[in-house]
Amino acid sequence: MLSLASCAMAADQKPDKKKPSVKAQEIAIPAGAVEVAPYTFHYTDPKGKAWVYRQTPFGISRTEDKPVLPDDAKKTQEAKDQLVQSTSAAEVGDSIRFVRNSPFGRTEWQKKKTDLNEVEQTVWNRELAKRGASESASQD
Repeated sequence: MLSLASCAMAADQKPDKKKPSVKAQEIAIPAGAVEVAPYTFHYTDPKGKAWVYRQTPFGISRTEDKPVLPDDAKKTQEAKDQLVQSTSAAEVGDSIRFVRNSPFGRTEWQKKKTDLNEVEQTVWNRELAKRGASESASQD
């Protein structure tokens, strides 16, 4: 009975208004940010600190832009090389159709020739080189 009375008294108490509510600060991409890749922006704040902003499915993320370590650069290059090796390309008018097999299945996408990113451009250049080699071999 005593515990029931204390529960009733606790329920009657009003919440403490002095306690601030915890609310996540929403991050926005600053007006002066420069898009360096799809959904990726670089920005230097007035204090001179460099930031990288990324649009994700969960909102905007912000990280400090730090120099890349040699080991990290090597891993990044190896990952790009793997993407290039596992991707094929074919010309469709003024666009390129890409196909890549991954552990999650086959992925296909199409982009205009003027909108290719670094990996896509490397894949397309490789396909053009193959095409040029096969054409010169057939003429010999």
